[in-house]
Order: sequence, then C-alpha cells, then structure tokens
Amino acid sequence: MKHRAFAALVVLALAPWTTSTALTAEPAAAETPAAAQGRRVLDALTTGDDASFLTFIHQASPRSKLSDAEWLELRSHLRKLKFHGLLATTPTTADISVFDGERDSWARLLVTVEPEPPHAIATVGIRGARRPADVAPPPKLQPVELIAATKARLDVETTADKFSGAVLIAKDGKPIFTGAYGLADRQAHAPITPETQFRYGSMGKMFTAVSILQLAQAGKLDLTAPIGRYLADYPNKDIATKVTVENLLTHTGGTGDIFGPEFTAHRLSLREATDYVALFGARPPEFPPGSRVVYSNYGFILLGRIVEAASGLTYDDYVQRHIYGPAHMTATGMLPETVRLPRRAMGYTSEHGQLRSAADSQPYRGTPAGGGYSTVGDLLRFGNALTSGRLLDAEHLKRLTTGGIKGPDGTFYRYDFGGLTSEGLRFIGHAGGAPGMNGELRVFPDSGYTVIVLANRDPPIGTVIGSFISDRLP
Repeated sequence: MKHRAFAALVVLALAPWTTSTALTAEPAAAETPAAAQGRRVLDALTTGDDASFLTFIHQASPRSKLSDAEWLELRSHLRKLKFHGLLATTPTTADISVFDGERDSWARLLVTVEPEPPHAIATVGIRGARRPADVAPPPKLQPVELIAATKARLDVETTADKFSGAVLIAKDGKPIFTGAYGLADRQAHAPITPETQFRYGSMGKMFTAVSILQLAQAGKLDLTAPIGRYLADYPNKDIATKVTVENLLTHTGGTGDIFGPEFTAHRLSLREATDYVALFGARPPEFPPGSRVVYSNYGFILLGRIVEAASGLTYDDYVQRHIYGPAHMTATGMLPETVRLPRRAMGYTSEHGQLRSAADSQPYRGTPAGGGYSTVGDLLRFGNALTSGRLLDAEHLKRLTTGGIKGPDGTFYRYDFGGLTSEGLRFIGHAGGAPGMNGELRVFPDSGYTVIVLANRDPPIGTVIGSFISDRLP
C-alpha cells in the first residue's frame, strides 16, 4: 500500500535498476522558461538544506497547494536525482531525463510552469523511464554469475544496514537461489530466515485482481459493469453509476486514496472493507472516471467489496478458498496486527536517520488493497499456480496481464498487474511499499525466471534489489 502523503505529491512509477555507467548528455532540447525552472527545481531538490529548499519553493511556486511538509517529503524521495538531458520542452513544460541514485533507476522529471513571467512552478512530477540509448545496458549473467552478483550486492546493502529481508530467484518454477539477510526483530536479535513472514504492502492487490478475474471467468462478474451493479447501496451515486470494475483495476476511477488524516484518526477501527466504505464512500470522484490514472488504494478496497458481493463470501474466506488453498500458500494471510505471529518480521522505518518500529503506521489488518503478509516461498507458489493455470484459465490470465481500457484520448490504461523493466522485459506481478515494508514479485513468462524480494525496511531497497536481479537475467 502506498501512503497518500507521497502519492499526492508525485506519480511514482520508477523504472528498475540499470548500470551506473557514467552519464552523458542526450541531444539537448531547446531551452525554454520551463526548462530553466526545471533545472532550478532539480538543483533545489538535490543541493543545500531543507530551509533553502523551502525558500526556493516559496519564491518559485507561491500558489502551490502543497504544505511545506509535503514539499520536504517530496525532496526526501528525490534528492539523489542527477541530470542527464532535456528530452522535450515547451514554454510551459519540461521533460528532463534524470538518473535516480536512490533507486538506481532512470526517470523523467516533469515540470510545468505558468505562461507569464516569472513563470511560477505549477507542478512537479516524476515517472519511470527506459534506460537512455547512450548509456550501456547492464550485463546479462548466466545463473552462476547472477547468483554471485546478487550475493555480492546483498552483502554490500546488508553491511551498510540498508537491507534486511529475504530473496528468491527461481527458474522454471524451482528455486536456484534463496537468501535471508538481517534481523526480523532488532530488539530480540532474531535473524531473518527464508520462512520469515513479511508485510507486503500493495502486493496484496494481486490477490484481489486474480479474485475479480476468477469471478469474471465464472460468469459472476462483468468487468465493464458499473460498480453499483454489485454494490447497490454504495453512498455516492456518481461513483456507483459511472465507475466500472475495470476503472478500479486500472486506477482510472477517480476513487481517491485511504491514507491521510481520516485514516490516521480511525486506523485501529478500520477492520473490514465495509468500514472503509462507511468512512470514504460519500466522496465524489476526483476526476471523470476513465480520463486518467491516479493510484487508488480505495479503488482496490472497493474491488474487495465486489468480490464479497459477487461470491457471497467474506474477502478473507474467498482468497483462502480460491487462491491460498489451490496455490498451497500456508504462510500467507491478513490477520490483525494484534495477533502474534512468531515468524512475522517487525517493520522498521527511518526517521531522521534513525530506525524505529513502523507499527504506528500500519493498518489494523490486511485489506483488499494490501497490507497482509507472506513469505518468498509462498509467493513463488502463487506465481507457479497462476502461470500453470490453477488459478485462471489461459483467456483470463491473458486478460489480467495484458488487458485494460482506453481513455478518451486513446491512451491505453493497463490493469494493475505487471509491466516492463527498464530493459523492456515483460513481467507479471506487483510491488508493495510503505513504512517498514517493501516487496517485489516479478514473474518473467518469456524466460521462465521469477524474482522475489521481501524486506522489512522502507522503500525503495526491496525494489532496488529486485531490479538489480531482473536487469541481469540471461
């Protein structure tokens, strides 16, 4: 699950790790007022202290709707960007190629400005990008070399106390490397093992998406239908009549998020999907459904309610009977945080350079949007069950992994299940990240490899490791 405080600032879909080869500039686009402001933004994000950054923001973006705290959170995520080149500019927009040293990944910094001098900054965003053509790709490694390189990278990150977690690499469904690093409980000095259960954040959206496609396969659900067909008493009629199941699967419903002051105030009383609907259900859509993408944890909460309505089971019972059971996943679940699980790792978040427990930010229990727990072995079993046809038939697996909808301008919005690495390799799966948790499941159907990382530390360390391995697969 992703917290709104960051999601509200920036659309983050960073491409995975590529080589740290020395950066050389791409052919320069024309200098414009937006390009000049973009360079200033990048400089302010990456140099100086927080006070000087805020001084710049107050001068350069006086009408910003973001608070100082939100701007500083944005800076904390983007302070290791390095300029690579201007990709495209107009007088009011700048698209800048950058390398993100925090995530070892390529990205595009997108800046818009007002048309009249002094060209105040209107928006700042970042999106994932492919490796630039003038930068050498990482080497492709055969299994023995890949495992050695993975161990070396993990040793470096663990020694620096940046990574603690478990990693699994499989070929054709069978593990070729399993490693466990760091501590599951720092106070008790309990080590992580391959059987340690980690909170997985938004990786739980995979189970919700598969459940929805299973119900469509069974003829119990129409993916193109408005959600009001299944949630007849949904409080907001615009959402009930205009947002479709596919809108929720593609984050195009405008249904908003769950994190923010309301979540903080009610965190321990939000125990079932119905509790979230009672709290957030009266909100209107944030934009015309289907017109654009904004990541929505609440949208997947609604998908969980639709699973319940269409199946007649609770969400927990449904995924246990139709996903965990058939996949033989015995260590995965969504039990409340109050239930003691001896193998569940503590989550640790960084605050002012110091690690502390992330327990005060965690939902009461797992939800259809994520927040449950699993092991690297169980996630491999899930990937194997999915690709072998035990969870979906071929038609519906293809629809899950390649399907989507077209927006009014012809843009194709895919279901939230898989993607491409920075090297253009197709994978299916999902990532998850929140304070004290970061995970990746990437199943590469074309090569037969599976990469799984689960960490009990803040993003992006799990994604960095997953991308390091993915980009070196033979």
